[in-house]
Amino acid sequence: MGFLIFLLVGYLLLSVSLYFLFPKAGVDGWKGLVPGLNFVEWCKLIGRKGPHAAWLLFPIVNIFIYAGMAIDMVRSFGHYGFWDSVLAVIAAPFYFFYLAFKQEEEYEGPTLVKEKEYKALIEEAKDSGQTRKLNKLIRNNPYHKSQVREWAEAVIFAVFAAAFIRMFLIEAYVIPTSSMEGSLLVGDFLFVSKAHYGIRTPQTIAMVPLLHNRLPVFNSESYLENPKLPYYRLPALESIDRNDPIVFNYPEGDSVYIFPNRTWSIHDYRRGAIPPLQAQQIKTGNKELVTRPMDKKDHYIKRAVAVAGDSLFIRNRQVYINGQPAEKPKHLQFMYRVTFPNPGGINTRNFPDWGISQEDLVAQQGNNAYIMVLSDEQREKVRGLDNNVIIEPLDMSALDNNPEKLFPHDPAHFPGWTVDNYGPIYVPEKGATVKISPQNIALYERIINVYEGNDLEIKGGNIYINGQEADEYTFKMNYYWAMGDNRHNSEDSRVWGFVPEDHIVGKPVIIWFSTNNGINWGRIFKLVGNLE
Repeated sequence: MGFLIFLLVGYLLLSVSLYFLFPKAGVDGWKGLVPGLNFVEWCKLIGRKGPHAAWLLFPIVNIFIYAGMAIDMVRSFGHYGFWDSVLAVIAAPFYFFYLAFKQEEEYEGPTLVKEKEYKALIEEAKDSGQTRKLNKLIRNNPYHKSQVREWAEAVIFAVFAAAFIRMFLIEAYVIPTSSMEGSLLVGDFLFVSKAHYGIRTPQTIAMVPLLHNRLPVFNSESYLENPKLPYYRLPALESIDRNDPIVFNYPEGDSVYIFPNRTWSIHDYRRGAIPPLQAQQIKTGNKELVTRPMDKKDHYIKRAVAVAGDSLFIRNRQVYINGQPAEKPKHLQFMYRVTFPNPGGINTRNFPDWGISQEDLVAQQGNNAYIMVLSDEQREKVRGLDNNVIIEPLDMSALDNNPEKLFPHDPAHFPGWTVDNYGPIYVPEKGATVKISPQNIALYERIINVYEGNDLEIKGGNIYINGQEADEYTFKMNYYWAMGDNRHNSEDSRVWGFVPEDHIVGKPVIIWFSTNNGINWGRIFKLVGNLE
């Protein structure tokens, strides 16, 4: 709603500016206030046909059409400079007010027609051999642009176009970790469609184009948090279904510590999940805490194993949705302890062909035992190396000695939860109401307080929302439960909880390049689809 109000205010300002500007060009001012007619008259004033205004109805395209019309309008009043064009694009209503109220400003005629006529005069003088006239025309040509300006405008347009395509339609993304190993590999470069799940309009508007959140070399953020626009999403081409791959902003990424190898949230630090050396840097104040707006949080990619309204639990590695066993992804992976009869080691020659990467060899235990990440298919191929190979599922609960690591980080009320035996948990749906109490508030505290912007307090065993005592809460957004296919090597919703719908960035559609110890030619231009 806030974004619509912003657009409405901008449109009203523009209409009023046209109301005052049109009379200077011989057009009745009231036409500037009539939706549609104002843009048709605008087109005529710059030398376009009225139907050209219909392009303003097409999303994304209309941004470029509007920019061109704004530039041509100020040119029609005799302003041909580079900065005139810049101001026309970024502040058209205010420039139009200036032209309307400054007495000496006059409408010179439709600039596109006049420019065409001027070029015809140059060609005529050239063809007739009138050198003196030709030189004078060239010397006084108001439409001439220097080579520097031509290059500057070309570069600006290219960056402008690329930034808008990236912002609204397609964004490139690279897989940095093995959390989706098997389906999506480390080193896969993806194109992510922002239209499939609904184009999210930008909130952070003061930023370096084509960069997400960090400036290389300078090691600083690439944007300013203010000014900012409210969240708004255009209608989706398709809904997010169970098991669909999603790219989203890291839900806990609003306050982070940035290290060369990865980014940790302040919540990781408080839960004791950060390696000791990095935790010491934070404790001694040698690491700055960086706060980020929602659309500048890091990008993650996982599978939406549960959608809004679902109930989920995990028993012995099997995910259950609404009480029924969930469909297993084809390349689902877990950790195993693999023991080979030959103390001389393991023959890894075929591992690359089987999709077993170096990252999948997690650790070596003795001369002939390894901790390995394997899918069912890979496990059978490894077992086929020798009839005496022993492959045992790894007991993850024995490895996790941090009871607060898993969401909702409240072992007192949710005891015994592990990555393989987890839940039950309800995935909130917009409009649904749940009972809340000190016993279960840990599940919904971040939703109520952070994602949906309420003031939540717990005092004297009672819960207060926006100053009012409450024992139930109605959700304002849909939420999703995201998990990686590499179930034992994935920081996902089991660690940081729900993914709000306003954090959804888009859907991966194609692998346009892939490299990891060389180019993976077989994966280039591979469609991602919905993943098996």
